[in-house]
Amino acid sequence: MNFITLDSETDFDGWRKAARALALNDVKPSNVTWRVAGDAPELFEPTAAPLEPPPGTFNVPAKFVELAEIAILHRNPERFALLYRLLWRLRSNHDLLDIATDPDVAEVAAMAKAVRREEHKMHAFVRFREVGREQTSHFVAWFEPEHHIVELAAPFFARRFADMPWSILTPDACAHWDGHAVSITPGVSQSEAPTADRLEETWRRYYASIFNPARLKVLAMHKEMPRKYWRNLPEASMIKPLIEDAGRTASAMIANPATEPHKPQKRLEPAKVNDQASEMARKHADDIETLREEAAGCRACPLWKDATQTVFGEGQQTARIMLVGEQPGDKEDLAGKPFVGPAGQMLDRALEEAGIDRRKVYVTNAVKHFKFVPRGKIRLHQKPNTPEIKACRQWYERELAAIKPDLVVAMGATAAQSVFGKITPINKNRGRPIDLDDGTRALVTVHPSYLLRLPDADAKAREYRRFVEDLKIAADALRKSARAA
Repeated sequence: MNFITLDSETDFDGWRKAARALALNDVKPSNVTWRVAGDAPELFEPTAAPLEPPPGTFNVPAKFVELAEIAILHRNPERFALLYRLLWRLRSNHDLLDIATDPDVAEVAAMAKAVRREEHKMHAFVRFREVGREQTSHFVAWFEPEHHIVELAAPFFARRFADMPWSILTPDACAHWDGHAVSITPGVSQSEAPTADRLEETWRRYYASIFNPARLKVLAMHKEMPRKYWRNLPEASMIKPLIEDAGRTASAMIANPATEPHKPQKRLEPAKVNDQASEMARKHADDIETLREEAAGCRACPLWKDATQTVFGEGQQTARIMLVGEQPGDKEDLAGKPFVGPAGQMLDRALEEAGIDRRKVYVTNAVKHFKFVPRGKIRLHQKPNTPEIKACRQWYERELAAIKPDLVVAMGATAAQSVFGKITPINKNRGRPIDLDDGTRALVTVHPSYLLRLPDADAKAREYRRFVEDLKIAADALRKSARAA
């Protein structure tokens, strides 16, 4: 009897090496006992040196290798022996895998299918909880897989949640992502997983809002989302009440009058757009509140469809400095106000150090709707493209006409493109006021969110000082303008 010990439950390379040596030594499947390191040894188990493969080779279909790599992740304790038996038979029947009714072939195929199904369930039913806040936050999830799929499923989460550090804890193994690579550590108990976090109520409200009672199929839902996964889902507590109330809700939906679809706006030629914007600017140059109300219904580009609301400018209409950012972020989109999130806090601190009172400046963004890509519970900022910047420029021009500032500070590449009407490099143009065609002066600098993204503490401190120096130039320009007046 040959006793083969593998390093782990998922040691495919070890199994493959041992199986090749056994087959080349003509060791029959009935003469092999497989186990995993750490398992209790057989009573009176003999010790023997590992078999070395003799000279020679043999071939099996590539399809078998692919099938075995997945099937070996099944929790069936006989999987190693079953795969070796199938390998042994393939040596004499190269087309064995084409016989779907063969018991060994059918069982291995069913195991691989079960593993793939469990991988899909892990992708669908992992729910991260936030540990810490903002820049120091880490996202942790607990999952209890039916098979050994953690390493198989981890790359999906690395791609989908590439912007956030996360850990998926399971009893078998734990996967971790630091923004650069996935690492695997031993499994842990559920007591080490976090409990509910501050985002779960938001998630439950979102789940309730997308629950469609008119399309409810309870049996299909239970098949796709078995109850064993419910205990780790924050929305699970809502499923039963939503199902019980589905009939009444569906009837109310039917009774409500149909809503009018959004009418597509006719695309204007660039010249007409500019003429229309200029005319609108002249018409409402003295009324920011009117502009804000009009902008709330803006449909000039597709960004309004996914954003919560238009985030218009805010501040004194008599402000002598107009700060232009790039676009609202997640916090701004929810609040409806510019620069209220982490970047806004960074800006407030820098303005104070530069000697500028934020209450006396007008703050806005080049693009008024939040552009993002969803990453689970997180909405990841996306840079606006040129058509979106151009479509929103009419609002900047009308704000400029209403405020009539002495100086416009463009923070970031998107803001510079809107202020100057063309792509404008930051480093090449920062550090000095620039005269615009309409007589306004502009100053170019970085966006505060750029400072937040810098991973190196020294670089962050250095760039923050440069940002403050740029704002001091703005403050100095205003003082000179005041003395001249």
